[in-house]
Amino acid sequence: MEEVIICEKPSSSEKIAKALSSKAKKVKYNKKVNYWEIEENDKKTIILTAVGHLYSLTPKNPREKVLFDLKWAPLYDTDKNKNYVKDYIKAIEKFSKGADKYIHACDYDIEGTLIGFNALKYACGDDALNKVHRMKFSTLTKKDIKESYENMIELDINQVNSGIARHVLDFIFGVNISKALMQSVRKVKSRYLTLSAGRVQTPTLSILVDREKEIQKFIPEPYWLIRALLDQDIIADYSKGKIFDKKHAEEIFNNSKKDSIATVTNVKKTKAKKSPPVPFNLGGLQSEAYSAFGFSPKRTQVAAQKLYTEGFTSYPRTSSQKLPEALDLPDILKQLSKNAEYKKHVSKLPEKLKPNEGKKTDAAHPAIHPTGILPTKLDKDELKIYNLIVYRFISIFAESAEIESVKTNLDIGGEDFTFKRKRTSFLGWLEHYPYSKIENDEFPDIKKGDKIKVKKIKSEQKETKPPGRYNEASLVKELEKRELGTKATRADIIAKLYDREYISGKKIEVNQLGENIIDTLKEYSSNITSEELTRTFEKDLDKIMNEKTSKDKVIDNAKNEVLSILKDIEKNEKEIGNGLYSAYQQSRIVGKCSCGGDLVIKYSPRNKSTFVGCSSFPDCKIAYPLPRGANVLKSKCEKCDLPMISYGRPVKRFCLDPKCGKPNVSHIPEVVGKCPECGDELIKRSGRYGEFVGCSNFPKCRFTSSIADLEADKPELDSQQES
Repeated sequence: MEEVIICEKPSSSEKIAKALSSKAKKVKYNKKVNYWEIEENDKKTIILTAVGHLYSLTPKNPREKVLFDLKWAPLYDTDKNKNYVKDYIKAIEKFSKGADKYIHACDYDIEGTLIGFNALKYACGDDALNKVHRMKFSTLTKKDIKESYENMIELDINQVNSGIARHVLDFIFGVNISKALMQSVRKVKSRYLTLSAGRVQTPTLSILVDREKEIQKFIPEPYWLIRALLDQDIIADYSKGKIFDKKHAEEIFNNSKKDSIATVTNVKKTKAKKSPPVPFNLGGLQSEAYSAFGFSPKRTQVAAQKLYTEGFTSYPRTSSQKLPEALDLPDILKQLSKNAEYKKHVSKLPEKLKPNEGKKTDAAHPAIHPTGILPTKLDKDELKIYNLIVYRFISIFAESAEIESVKTNLDIGGEDFTFKRKRTSFLGWLEHYPYSKIENDEFPDIKKGDKIKVKKIKSEQKETKPPGRYNEASLVKELEKRELGTKATRADIIAKLYDREYISGKKIEVNQLGENIIDTLKEYSSNITSEELTRTFEKDLDKIMNEKTSKDKVIDNAKNEVLSILKDIEKNEKEIGNGLYSAYQQSRIVGKCSCGGDLVIKYSPRNKSTFVGCSSFPDCKIAYPLPRGANVLKSKCEKCDLPMISYGRPVKRFCLDPKCGKPNVSHIPEVVGKCPECGDELIKRSGRYGEFVGCSNFPKCRFTSSIADLEADKPELDSQQES
């Protein structure tokens, strides 16, 4: 008997092969692709691997006006950078034909299911799907792999159909609408622009543009805070907080500064329990990793995926906050205790292990958890994410923390002031989770009726602030809340917006091009930016999984929506073309020319290169070359006030004008402080997010910070009125 196992990635195939037999033999095909063979008990098992998706959708006739008639084609035919995929497909074709049994062992989610299904359908032969069985596992441990092999299930065709429908929807929305937008510019301006729209991408950009407009429209309003500096290092605030009436603020200030003694009018002490956290799902892990380490969601997802494929943690692309009932919790904790640091925490857990779980579930996979297998070698990112997962896992079994609070009211010149203090009286789970802030304020020894000396009364004038910008982690949360995209795709959608240069910065700013694209589309074809339309299709894709609708029906509905959007674009082609081209032109302006015109990034078809030239050409012929891969920065040259650029390895900063002659500008990076992790110099760098601060000891030290966050750490100088 011969059986063929199809895996999603080479690392997974090795784990599966070694878990199924100690006699598994690695074989090389065409000197490039590894596969595995097991021969035992008159049975031959061949373990073959994909490298993610092997096939992608492509139009049968690319010349058609609307591209709805699609087919699955090898990835190397549709993407010239994926030529290496050919050898993996050839290996599957060569060694899978005529098997008695086929086993789908790709990751158990929609994408993994579709990867394996397409490999079986297009590479394994016509009858492979008639002989297919499915392995379902959430960790790549020997135990889970063997269990899933011994208890195989049927291939879930509803999961396959939902995956196919998602890919078709993304293709027909993205390709057809992007094509129509580019055609509108070409017809009106005879210029070719690369523009991108997508079923989830465009509504996501619209969310960011809405926030950008809120910030732009925001009018700051002055307010005053009245504070009293007392003995015993007490700072008390006027009890009603912000005062928006200047005269009222002056009245409170004058009344309170008349009195040099504060009388305690009330002391209220309370106790509260702080429950342990819940296990991580992907969104929770991404959010916590951003908070703890400043990692982007994509960066976290990559590290978590590597930990899973190496067998150290469970499958990361999950929505669940619950652990499986069958999970051997004592055994996992026992294995973790082989690490001395983890043992210190595990040893203090209660004997009865009851995890604190959240409400969210996922039919495919449980919450993210360690498998108990201790890693021997991880890179810095992987180690940080692994520790985060382990300490979260340990802490969910611990007792609740106890927090004591005291609120004290004081009378100063007839005005009511208050101060609050908090301290942790019992650490509980906080002892095992080093990523949470432990409040440990000192409680002053005072009671009702006590008198405290007033050192100073301060009146601080401030201004209300606009809504905060999203960062990548908070945007992932917002997309999850609005039911846009999936746990697996949200980080990629945001990354694509950066790559298209519609957004920049860690605190996300929408560039002129991104903002104008959304403005133009909302005015002339609002369905493209519609959250509701995207959300409806997300729900329809879920309904396919539950057999409440069919793949064909969802795709037909999507085609009708796309046709409606294309009709809107065609009807308003002139306005859309002009609007998009104007947006593009605005986005290319990098500064002012000495003649008064704009300095614009331009492209020379003859030299196939970009450069910066004056918008007043041919009247003004000023031009500056742009080296390949250069970024134009917001900072200006101190000598000539032209924009600075950065490029090269290691990245260096130059004046845009190569003849500027500013001493050493191209060689001396700007030092802004000391690295908090290794003590070396922090220098300004530039990258996908724009300018940022990084350690000069890179790549040995990978500390980074946004310039805004670095500035926020400096002492703030407030406008103050003091007695």
